[in-house]
Amino acid sequence: MTHTSADDDRLDRAASAIADGDLVVYPTETVYGLGADATSPAAIERVFDCKGRSREKPLSLGVPDVETARRYTRLTDRDERFVDAFLPGPVTVVVAADPSLPRELTAGRDRVGVRIPDHDLALALLRRVAPTPVTATSANVSGSGSVRRVAELSPQVRDACAVVLDGGETPGTESTVVDPSRGIVHRRGAHADAVEAWLAETAGERDVE
Repeated sequence: MTHTSADDDRLDRAASAIADGDLVVYPTETVYGLGADATSPAAIERVFDCKGRSREKPLSLGVPDVETARRYTRLTDRDERFVDAFLPGPVTVVVAADPSLPRELTAGRDRVGVRIPDHDLALALLRRVAPTPVTATSANVSGSGSVRRVAELSPQVRDACAVVLDGGETPGTESTVVDPSRGIVHRRGAHADAVEAWLAETAGERDVE
């Protein structure tokens, strides 16, 4: 996808909105995501309010590259090998969270999901706000279906967002959620077979916790 000046303007507005603590909708290679500053408790609360999501369910964070991910996580050697194999891509990698991340994001847990989307527009946004990570959660009201195109956004979500980045129709398959160090697939989604094959092939290399 070739960026135009209009794309750049929209991306600049979206990045400014995130910096201001507001919400944005952005496309990924799975579904549309709801983005906010993942280091700001107030912005994270807005995401939960917008989705009507239980505070007991953690949110993942999106970053443009592994280097940025390392700022907010503690990757094991096995995590690093998995990330090299599958990211960028439609996989959410669950790893040890750095204590600096807000408890609101992780729901008080010591682990966090990380997304590096394989989507030009999403990566362009994440690069503009880096090193600040962005929430990576589907842009839908909790309990309703994921959003594949901007026209499917609920009024509740659209009205809560300062900027909506339209990247056309997305594939619609959710990311696979996996904890490589523990060898656990929490949710089967895109590339699930390849993820499970990697876990099986490398089971003897699992990190000792």
